[in-house]
Amino acid sequence: MLVHGVWAGDGLAFWAETTDPPATPPSRTTPRTHPHAATAPDLAAFLRAAGSSPETEPRVLTLLLPGSAKEPLPSPETGRLAEVARPRLRPWRVPAVLPSAGDALRVLEEHAETATLRHWAAVAAFARDLVRRGRVIPHLVMSRAVWRPVVTGADAAYFRELALAMPPACRTGEVERASAEVQAEALEVVTDAIVRETLTAPLLTKEAASPAERWLVALTGPDPACPDVPGLRAELERWHAAVTAAEGATRVCFRLIEPAQPAEAAEAAEAAEAADAGWRVELALQAVDDPSLYVPAATVWSGVTGLPGRPERDLLAGLGRAVRLYPELERALRVPEPGELALDTVGAFGFLRQAAPLLQAAGFGVQLPRWAGRTRLGLKLTTRTKKQPAAASQGFGMADLVNFRVDLAVGGETISEAELAELARLKVPLVRVRGQWVELDDRQLKAALRAVEGGRTGEASAADILRHVVQGDDEELPLLEVDADGVLGDLLSGQAERRLAPLATPPGLDATLRPYQERGLAWLSFLSELGLGGVLADDMGLGKTITTLALLVHERAGAQDVEPTLLVCPMSLIGNWQREAARFAPALRVYVHHGSGRDAAGIADADLVITTYGTAYRDLETLRKHAWRRVVCDEAQAIKNSGTLQARAVRSIPTGTRLALTGTPVENHLAELWSIMEFANPGLLGPRARFRTRFQEPIEARQDEQATRALRRATGPFILRRLKTDTSIISDLPEKLEVKEWCSLTTEQATLYRAVVDDMLGRIDDSEGIERRGLVLSAMAKLKQVCNHPAHLLKDGSRLAGRSGKLTRLEQLSEEILAEGEKALLFTQYAEFGTMLQPYLAQRLDHPVLFLHGGLPKKTRDRLVDRFQDDPEPALFVLSLKAAGVGLNLTAANHVVHVDRWWNPAVEDQATDRAFRIGQRKNVQVRKLICAGTLEERVDEMIERKKALAERVVGTGEDWLTDLSTQELREVFRLSAEGVD
Repeated sequence: MLVHGVWAGDGLAFWAETTDPPATPPSRTTPRTHPHAATAPDLAAFLRAAGSSPETEPRVLTLLLPGSAKEPLPSPETGRLAEVARPRLRPWRVPAVLPSAGDALRVLEEHAETATLRHWAAVAAFARDLVRRGRVIPHLVMSRAVWRPVVTGADAAYFRELALAMPPACRTGEVERASAEVQAEALEVVTDAIVRETLTAPLLTKEAASPAERWLVALTGPDPACPDVPGLRAELERWHAAVTAAEGATRVCFRLIEPAQPAEAAEAAEAAEAADAGWRVELALQAVDDPSLYVPAATVWSGVTGLPGRPERDLLAGLGRAVRLYPELERALRVPEPGELALDTVGAFGFLRQAAPLLQAAGFGVQLPRWAGRTRLGLKLTTRTKKQPAAASQGFGMADLVNFRVDLAVGGETISEAELAELARLKVPLVRVRGQWVELDDRQLKAALRAVEGGRTGEASAADILRHVVQGDDEELPLLEVDADGVLGDLLSGQAERRLAPLATPPGLDATLRPYQERGLAWLSFLSELGLGGVLADDMGLGKTITTLALLVHERAGAQDVEPTLLVCPMSLIGNWQREAARFAPALRVYVHHGSGRDAAGIADADLVITTYGTAYRDLETLRKHAWRRVVCDEAQAIKNSGTLQARAVRSIPTGTRLALTGTPVENHLAELWSIMEFANPGLLGPRARFRTRFQEPIEARQDEQATRALRRATGPFILRRLKTDTSIISDLPEKLEVKEWCSLTTEQATLYRAVVDDMLGRIDDSEGIERRGLVLSAMAKLKQVCNHPAHLLKDGSRLAGRSGKLTRLEQLSEEILAEGEKALLFTQYAEFGTMLQPYLAQRLDHPVLFLHGGLPKKTRDRLVDRFQDDPEPALFVLSLKAAGVGLNLTAANHVVHVDRWWNPAVEDQATDRAFRIGQRKNVQVRKLICAGTLEERVDEMIERKKALAERVVGTGEDWLTDLSTQELREVFRLSAEGVD
C-alpha cells in the first residue's frame, strides 16, 4: 500500500494505492472509482498499524490523473509498468482520509515512500524551521485566531523553489491550481498547527473578559474560534504588510560594532567593565544587487551616496518597518537624522540573539562581528584508555572502561573553575575571555555549573563515550572538542582508515588488494570487531564489492562456525555478486535466496546469502529467524527513504553488525543520511525528529557551521568515502575523455521536427497544469525520437539506412572502433530504439551486436555480460540506459557512446562508469551524440551554463523543462538552419 498526500482545500488528505490487482472492475459511472485505490477503512488501519494513529475524517476526492478510460497510470513507486501509450487526464474518485493538521504532521514523519509525501514532509520541515526562528505572526482570519508564516528574503526564494518542485499529484483536484497557491495554503495551516503543538497551555487560563483577551486565548489554546475584535484585524494586516514589504534597489543594513579592547584587560572582570559601554549598531543603506556597496547613514544625510533612488526616504522608510521587529530602534529615531544606536552589553546580546535573526530573515542587511555565533562556551572531552591495545583493536571492546575528563572551553582554550565562578558572578551576557568575545546567557552558565558540580573526571565505557560524542551536543553547552587516544581515538577522529595498519590480502582471496582497499578492509574489520556498523561510500568503480568479499574471507580464515552474511541488493546485481564471489572468493559458499524456487534450507549451509530488497520484504519473517553475522545493503540508496517498507524490513532483521554500500555521497541529502545511518547503527543518531531539528534544518535552511561540524563529528567515524579523482587513492586508473559529437538532421528529419513542434506548441499553449507538463514531456520525447531516426517516431518498420544523421555518425564511430579492435557500449534511453539498432548494426558492420534491456530474465542478462566480457567478439553492446545504467562491470569496453541524452549528468556518469572503473586498462572515450540546431543542442547549452546547479536542477530527469513558458519552449524546440544537412 502506497500512501499519497493531496491538498484538499481545507487540509492535507491521504489516499492509498495498492499494488494488488483490482478486486472489481472499474465502475461505469463518471467519474469512475480508481481501481487500485484502497478503501478509507483499510487506509486508516494501515496508518494506525504503522504507528501514525491519526483521527481521520473519511472523504471521497475526485482527482485528475493521467491514464486511459480503463485505469490511471500507476505511480512510479508501485513498480508496475504503464500500459497506456497516450495517457490523458481523466477524473477518478478515490477514498481518502483527512486527519487534523497535527495528525497529518505525524503521518508525514512516519511515511515518506511516495513523491507527494516527501514533498509535504519538506513543506512541514520548512514550517518547523520558520516557527523555530520566530518567523510567524498572529492573525485573525474568518473569526479564527491563527498563526501565519512570514516568508521573505531567502525564505521566499526557498518557497519558490519548493513550489516549482511540487509533484502535480500534490494538487490534482478537479480544479487545476498553481503549485505556489496550493503550497501557500498548506504552509499556513501547517505552521499554525506546529505553533499550537509547541505551546503547552493557553497564555490566559481564566475566563477572558475583553475581546482582545478572548483572541489571545483562541490564539494559544486548542480552539481557534474567535469573534471579530474591532480594529484588531486592520492592525494585524498592517503588521503583516510591514514585515513582508518588498525590497527595492536598496535596503537598510544594521552593523554591530564592538567596544574597543582595553590595553590591559585580560581578566574577565576588567573585560566586563570595559564592555558595559561602547557597543553600538551603525545604521546604513546597502545596495540589494551589490551588498559590497555599503553607505553609512551619516553619509546618506550628507547627500553624496552613489545609491539609486531617494536614499534619505528609503532609509527612513526602512527604519520605520524595522522598528516593529526591533522596538529598541525607536531610541535612535528620536533625532531628525538617525545614524546609530548606542547599546549596553545586555542590549548588544539582545541584538545578537533576537533582533539580528529577525531582521535578516525579513530581508534587512545585518553585519555582525566574525566571532558572533561561533565562539561559545562549551565542553572539551578528554579520554584515555586504561591500557594501550594494538592498533587493530585486539582485546578492546566497546564495553571496556576508559578514563575521561570534561573541561569547559572557549574557542579551543580551557577555562578554570575560578574563571567560571567569576563569569557567573558578573552576570553579563557578553564577556571577553582569553582575548575572545563570548556570548554567555544564563542557561549556559547554569549548564556549565552543573557540568562542573557533576564531576569532571571518572570512568565510563567506550560505548557510553561514543554515544555522548554522537548525541551529547545540547543547545546550552555544546561539545566543542574531543581528545581521545588508542582505539577510541582512532574511531572518533574520523581518520581510522588512515591510522589503522592496513590488512594484507587475506589467504583465499584470488586477487591482490590495492593499498587503499587494504586500508578499507582494516577499517571494516575494525568496526566489525567493535560491534559497529559502517557506510562504505567509495566512488563507483573503486571496488566496494571485492573489499566486502575480502572482509568475509578474512573473517573466515582460521575461524570456525562463522555465521553467514546476508547481502541485500537490487535484482540486477545478483549475477554480478555471484560472478565476483566465484572469481575472487571461490571458497565462500554462496546461496541466492531469490526467485520462485528459493528454499530457506539453503541458508544454513552458506557463508554468503544474496537476496533482493523485494524478496527481503516478502520473506522477512523467514530471514528474521536466522542468525546473521552481518547484513549488507548494496546500492544503499534503496534504503535512503526511511519510510519505505523495504527500508523498514531490512532494518528489522537482527544481526551482529551492518554495512551499507553506496557510490553516491550521502552528505548531500541529510534525511537520507539519517536513514542509512539508522540502518548501519540503529539509534546512534537519535530519533529522526531530533536529527531533523538538530542537524537537518539548521544545515539545509541556514548553512549552520556549528551544526555541520557536529554532524561531521557524529558521522565521520562510520563513513568511509574515497573518490576516483583523488590520485592519493588511485593513481593508475586510465583517463576519461568526453567528446560531444555534432550530427546534422536529414531533410526528412527536419520536416518531421518542424511538424512536431508546430503541432505540440499549439496544444501546449492551450493547456495548463498537469496536462501541460505531460504535453511538454511528450513533445520532448517525440523530438528526441525524430533526432534518433524518423522510423523511431513513426514506428512503421521502415528502412533505416540513409535517413538519420545521428545513425550515420553512429555507424562511422562503430566502424572506427571495430577497425581498432576495441569494444564499445552504446546507451540509448529507448529500449524500442535499441531493438532497431541491434539488427541494423549487426548487418551493416558484419559483426555480432548484443542488446540488453529491462525485459530480459536474469540468466540471459548474465550470459550477455559474460559473453561481452570474455569473448573477442562481439565488440558492440547496445544497452537500455535504465536497465544497464548501474551495477554492471563492462570493462572490456573502452568506448562509451550516449546515442540519445537523458539530460541528467548523474545518470549518464553512472552509465559511463560501467566501463570507467577498476579493471579498465585503457583510456575511456565517451561520446555524446547531439543533433545540432535542435533542442538537444539547446538543452546541452542550458546545462553547461548552469553547471553548478546541474545536479540539483536537472537531477529529476527532464521534468525541470516542463516549467518553461511557451515562448521559452518555442526557443528550446526551434530548429536552426545549421542543423539540417
